[in-house]
Amino acid sequence: MHHNLLFDLDQTLLDFHASEHIALKYILESNSLTFTEERYTLFKQVNKKLWLEFEKGLITKSQIFEKRFRTLFEECGCGTSGMDILSINAAFIDKMSQNGVLMDGAFDFLEKVRKNIPNVRMYIITNGVTKNAMGRIVSTGLDKYIEKVFISDAMGVAKPSREYFDIVMNTVNEPDESFMVIGDSLTSDMLGAKNYGLTSCWFMPTGDAENAVKEYSIDYTASSFDELFEIIKEWTEIPEEHK
Repeated sequence: MHHNLLFDLDQTLLDFHASEHIALKYILESNSLTFTEERYTLFKQVNKKLWLEFEKGLITKSQIFEKRFRTLFEECGCGTSGMDILSINAAFIDKMSQNGVLMDGAFDFLEKVRKNIPNVRMYIITNGVTKNAMGRIVSTGLDKYIEKVFISDAMGVAKPSREYFDIVMNTVNEPDESFMVIGDSLTSDMLGAKNYGLTSCWFMPTGDAENAVKEYSIDYTASSFDELFEIIKEWTEIPEEHK
């Protein structure tokens, strides 16, 4: 049996916002609009709200892509009736896929895990878009550490659904107690782990951590890669009968 680490991708191993910043600047300027931090903040707020609705099964991924840019362009004072919004979204994803940015310390952390944790296997679990996720994974060299990438876009189901984790668990095909879910999102990573009964580590916790830990039955929290490594080391050294 291996120690199977299921890492979320964005804001866990890759800096999603850094890539998003680059891509949105390109999109706005390509459409004769000025990029500002205020417009970027608006886009992030709209995008986050739509992805939360997607996680709850309320909207489709295509609706996210259409609504986020239509809202942004309308807020910029543009008429959108004649715009090909989904083509704009595709250009945005393409630009992001070419501009992967690692979280500070991610490479050193993964190398340390690979060298020091026995029988470890590392996977990525993400609700991202296939081209966007894989482009950034490959462009940063992250792929050399990862056994397999599970992308909701290709799977047809998303975190935190049990169906998503069924596919992951059946593919890896090892006991539930050999898995740890590591991610920044309460509503996808931590909730998915809770619903499936998997060990969880909330990475880079923000807000009311104490109540979140109780609500989502979180096993560990880590505020840095150094802290995360120590948690993984502790977890892997616990005798199997006591896990």
